Amino acid sequence: MVENALIRRLKALTGFRAFFVTLLLGSFFLFDIRYFTLPYSNAISYFIVFQYLLTIFYSIFIHRIKNLYLFAYTQLILDVLSEIVLIYLTGGIESWFSFTLILTVLSSSIVLNKNAGYITASLSGILYGTLIDLQFYNLLPITYEKTVLENEFLYNIFIHILSLYVTAYLGGYISHRLERTVLKLEEKDSHLKDLELFNTEVIESLPSGLFTTDTAGVALIFNRAAEEITGKKKGEVIGLGIETALPFLKFPFKYIRREEVLEFKSEDRKIIGITISVLKDTRGQETGFIGVFQDLTQLQKLEAEMKQKEKWAAIGELSANIAHEIRNPLASLRGSIEMLREDRIPASHKSELMDIALKEMERLNGIITDFLTYSSPRSLDLQRIDLHLLLNETLELLGNIEQSKHNISIKKEFNGPLYIDVDPQKFKQVFWNLGINAIEAMQGGGELTVSTENSPGSIKIIFSDTGAGISPSDIEKIFYPFFTTKEAGTGLGLAIAFRIIEEHNGRIRVRSDPGIYTAFEIILPSSI
Repeated sequence: MVENALIRRLKALTGFRAFFVTLLLGSFFLFDIRYFTLPYSNAISYFIVFQYLLTIFYSIFIHRIKNLYLFAYTQLILDVLSEIVLIYLTGGIESWFSFTLILTVLSSSIVLNKNAGYITASLSGILYGTLIDLQFYNLLPITYEKTVLENEFLYNIFIHILSLYVTAYLGGYISHRLERTVLKLEEKDSHLKDLELFNTEVIESLPSGLFTTDTAGVALIFNRAAEEITGKKKGEVIGLGIETALPFLKFPFKYIRREEVLEFKSEDRKIIGITISVLKDTRGQETGFIGVFQDLTQLQKLEAEMKQKEKWAAIGELSANIAHEIRNPLASLRGSIEMLREDRIPASHKSELMDIALKEMERLNGIITDFLTYSSPRSLDLQRIDLHLLLNETLELLGNIEQSKHNISIKKEFNGPLYIDVDPQKFKQVFWNLGINAIEAMQGGGELTVSTENSPGSIKIIFSDTGAGISPSDIEKIFYPFFTTKEAGTGLGLAIAFRIIEEHNGRIRVRSDPGIYTAFEIILPSSI
């Protein structure tokens, strides 16, 4: 990496040298400078030719030299010597080309480092000072204006040496900062490439289809799972609207979770679950959209099969519960009828047996009636009613039953009208079933509290009692048909209430602390 960078800088130096020599030669013609009138004019021609030959030599051997640093120092030293020769040939202290030494010092700092800049500055200063001194003492055959004084010579040398070292310092500083910046950029670039590779691997390894688009809905990313689900290759989708792969996605998108059907030419179809969200940059500005989708076809088939199995299992369990509920009164009926048929019992007992038979028949009729209510609900007869009025009617009936007369109080926490669209007969049955359960749970007395809450979008009705409560193991089963912990009862009351509330698009929740309280909370939408 470092070696390649040095080769690039050396090539740039070689190119700059060729450009400068060409500019030097061309400028004489451009400005009509009669360089043949200069001292050693033929030598200047040889100098230019020599520089071209050096440039060609450098270009040929730059990839063959093993010690590039030695090669670079050799070039820079030869450049300094060449510039001293050029200054000598063009008048010494009166030469126009003393600035070329500054260029070489700057090149040293950029091509190598700040130390090379100082070395080149020192060499240039020594050679330039020596040249000027020799010229002043007429040890070199270079003419100059005799009006130039000794202190002017010294000042010229001082200014040039100072300029060379300042250039070395500034060039070294800039070169050092540039190197640090390049290293940081290369490190960042390496991290970004690793991160990009990681992101690509993660995106391609996702089991779900993933795509991103710009703000116009044009696809930018389309991963492997997306190809498998849609049957479209990445190249067929990227750069085009995402509806190319997912025809049901029409721009502008809806940012919700939904299910769609993807149809193919072979008349196959897939059920796709898709979620679309907005993509934002670090400043929070929208840059496009991201979509994640899955093929739900097999999953829905499995769910349908599971539901079918659960349905048959529920039917089997329900049948067993019905048989169990019916068997007990039938056994009582059979025993009573057999005893009456044998006619061996006193006449006073026959009336008791007949009463038992009639009660068991009534019990059978109640079981069948409740089961039909649960299994074959009639259609809703929605009416706009005052919910509080319906609760008052139900609670008044509950207050008149025998069980509620034993140290049980009924408390209302609602007032004024509260209108809602429900089937009043069905909800009267829900309130009755919840009220009866609460009263039966308070065998030793207690308080039944009925309250309502009117929130935006929903209405709550809460039946809370201070009875025996429900154990945690039973609380998940209380809405199952025929599940009951009471000696008498079919176990269909809460199941019927649950079904009626579901028909009204509502839900019911239960909270209980055994021995302290139980609360049933009905939540209904404000409009059905």
